[in-house]
Amino acid sequence: MADPSSYRPKPGQIPDSPGVYKFRDEHRRVIYVGKAKNLRQRLANYFQDLAALHPRTRTMVTTAASVEWTVVSTEVEALQLEYSWIKEFDPRFNVKYRDDKSYPYLAVTLNEEFPRVQVMRGAKKKGVRYFGPYGHAWAIRETVDLMLRVFPVRTCSAGVFRNAARTGRPCLLGYIGKCSAPCVGRVTPEEHRELAGDFCDFMAGRTGTYIRRLEKDMMAAAEEMEYERAARLRDDVEALKRAMEKSAVVLADATDADLIAVAEDELEAAVQIFHVRGGRVRGQRGWVTDKVENVDTSGLVEHALQQLYGEEAGDSVPKEVLVPALPEDPDAVAQWLADRRGSHVSLRIPQRGDKKDLMATVQRNAQQALGLHKTKRASDLTTRSRALEEIAGALGLDTAPLRIECFDISHLQGDDVVASMVVFEDGLARKSEYRRFQIKGFEGQDDVRSMHEVIGRRFKRYLQEKERTGEWEETPAPTGPVPAPQTGPAALTGPAVGVDTVPDAGTTPVPDTTPVPDTAPDPDTAPDPDAEPREDDGRPKRFAYPPQLVVVDGGQPQVAAAKRALDELGIDDIAVCGLAKRLEEVWLPEDDDPVVLPRSSEGLYLLQRVRDEAHRFAITYQRAKRAKRIRSSPLDAVAGLGETRKQALIKHFGSVKKLKQATIDEICEVPGIGRRTAESVAVALASAAPATPAVNTATGEIIEDDDGGSTT
Repeated sequence: MADPSSYRPKPGQIPDSPGVYKFRDEHRRVIYVGKAKNLRQRLANYFQDLAALHPRTRTMVTTAASVEWTVVSTEVEALQLEYSWIKEFDPRFNVKYRDDKSYPYLAVTLNEEFPRVQVMRGAKKKGVRYFGPYGHAWAIRETVDLMLRVFPVRTCSAGVFRNAARTGRPCLLGYIGKCSAPCVGRVTPEEHRELAGDFCDFMAGRTGTYIRRLEKDMMAAAEEMEYERAARLRDDVEALKRAMEKSAVVLADATDADLIAVAEDELEAAVQIFHVRGGRVRGQRGWVTDKVENVDTSGLVEHALQQLYGEEAGDSVPKEVLVPALPEDPDAVAQWLADRRGSHVSLRIPQRGDKKDLMATVQRNAQQALGLHKTKRASDLTTRSRALEEIAGALGLDTAPLRIECFDISHLQGDDVVASMVVFEDGLARKSEYRRFQIKGFEGQDDVRSMHEVIGRRFKRYLQEKERTGEWEETPAPTGPVPAPQTGPAALTGPAVGVDTVPDAGTTPVPDTTPVPDTAPDPDTAPDPDAEPREDDGRPKRFAYPPQLVVVDGGQPQVAAAKRALDELGIDDIAVCGLAKRLEEVWLPEDDDPVVLPRSSEGLYLLQRVRDEAHRFAITYQRAKRAKRIRSSPLDAVAGLGETRKQALIKHFGSVKKLKQATIDEICEVPGIGRRTAESVAVALASAAPATPAVNTATGEIIEDDDGGSTT
């Protein structure tokens, strides 16, 4: 525990300008980010008598080992930089809202030649128009089913679309009139895009125009005695009205607004957001958070606004934002929102009328969400604390293991052997620090040897980080102030930002040694654990922080292997245990008998969650490796042949089998394929080993696919 006076800057060093400040711990990891109109006044509040500080603030300043700041020109710039740094450094003492679920959106993929309507979750993609979020995916599908009568936009996957185009036959929706069937050329790409645009306009709230137009066309058809067409238009109008009825009118003046309500107690807070478009509730979502910093309702609202609109732009930011309490600097926050929208945004507290009544409804939802969250044992702070204390008591630890790392080995009959490392801090998963390994030291199946290798590699990197940062040296605690880094507006683009990010759960890069299949980013992917460390810049490092407890999935042999790996590295201050699946026994090194925790023990429940998460993470990685290996093609061996030209070859010939039978001159006929490349393709296909045929175990017959390989 550090003494704040040991790193307190001199009063004359701190400017009285607006800015953003960072507290760092002894490992140079950023643990708190804040902003201030006046840096000197704000930072002085942290260095008063510890007894006068709020307990959470006192914990933060005694955990920190240094403080630094960056001066900006305005409060709006400070707000922007604070949000960027919180996203970048993931400080442990900042309030961070986490979604209580992954909300589904209705998405229209306007970035495709033939836009598709579908349900999407996760991070938003460029070129896709989103509506929602919705409480349930089935609600989206019901709405879309009603609207496809009027707006028959494509809803099929890319594979179904290509298959229909190849066969010249549309899917069932094309036959029953709920798809315009662009796959077979019933409409042009321009006509289909116009349909998608009308669909988006209707979903955005511009409903009256289409209803009136359809009713006018219906009356005209009836006057001309085209009764079948009039009946069809009547059904279209009823379908659109039913779709509109699913979101009741809550504000009569067709308001576009977001209403945000906060429910809180001493330890936690819940936020509920209603998205109102055209006077109707178009979406709802909620967040919960532990109040790890001393923050009031105004601060919670400001954090919610940052998280809600930090990645949004344009119409995604509404004209009006209604909140229960204004942020500390409402003008700066309103200007920040206006910059993101591109026009004026009203930020205010509703005082009367329908908007105040609707805010009360949102507030009730927030209170219910907080109450429901309190009942979830995995997220309850008191329960987590009790679980950690039970583990410490059962394993004979001096303190509760605030950081737990768990390792698991996964393979398929000795192939694609991989390992996982998951991290739990304060009883909660910290996915940004998950890591995955390939077994490099040997081939084949040996879980004990694999565990020894993985533990050794992980803690070898930990020792390298300690040596690189100079933590081997026994140096006295600093007695003077820590020099402040570069300040001023220029620092915004200088070293204060840095380059070594450990990504969050949605954007972690793929390891260099084993690329995963070409799919959307997996929140569980993680960097290469054996890559060289880069320059220290304050972001969370890959292996810099030791756990208090290492858990391995297995019994005595795996625990002994993990302990042996630590002993070989000279590490004796990290506890090791194993959790065996058969009887859920906890094994300790050099003990002949296991520790048996009661089945109702919160400590056992936490260890099981850690073990199960490590198993899930490992098997996900192993399956991805196996799937990529199975999908490999002889064309992968052709140097310089990229994915685009591979697809062109397969599209031209229809299959690898037919390509293999083609001559070099026939291969040269494919656009983009020169003679040298054609010769390389022919050589690669000729030298490729024939695939082992699959056998139908029921009939004994050999099954072959179009590519000349077995169908599995």
